[in-house]
Amino acid sequence: MSLILGILDSGGAAASTSSYESIASATGTGSSGTITFSSIPATYKHLQIRAIVKNNIADTSISSGGMEINADSTNSNYAYHELAGDGSTASASGTANSRPVYGRVPQANYTNIMGVTIIDIQDYASTTKNKTIRIFDGCDTNSANGFVELRSGLWMNTNTITSLTFYAHSWSSSYYFTTATTFALYGIKG
Repeated sequence: MSLILGILDSGGAAASTSSYESIASATGTGSSGTITFSSIPATYKHLQIRAIVKNNIADTSISSGGMEINADSTNSNYAYHELAGDGSTASASGTANSRPVYGRVPQANYTNIMGVTIIDIQDYASTTKNKTIRIFDGCDTNSANGFVELRSGLWMNTNTITSLTFYAHSWSSSYYFTTATTFALYGIKG
């Protein structure tokens, strides 16, 4: 069985693969806990971010990676919900007044284990809508610590999105992305 995630065009049909254009990509440096895409052009209908992530902490646990839009760190401007499963337990939660979590980030002592995430941002260039975010993420540690999650986020602001910042651990500066981390930003044509 295969799973296909995609953005729907204005007519409700899935966007074709030729609708995606690479805007930028970034790799972790091993000495920075943030990756930022700035000066995002307002020439697309939607955005998609695809990432493979790991942080530098010498441990075998899973962190949560946080994100900010347009350098807005005011928690009351955000809300998100999540559905999660770890192979034995399912859970659901939601919170207002918190920047979104974009996914699970395995720590450095998990050899050959990475977190993956796909983030869709609908109508990011609109100046009449608050911005909605859909996130599908997961990681497998070959134990009960693996996760698969579906999240929705909201940025309560009608400004065009011009920058996105991703953190290696929530919003802490003491965790760094490893050099195995990559983020790729795509624009989706309308």
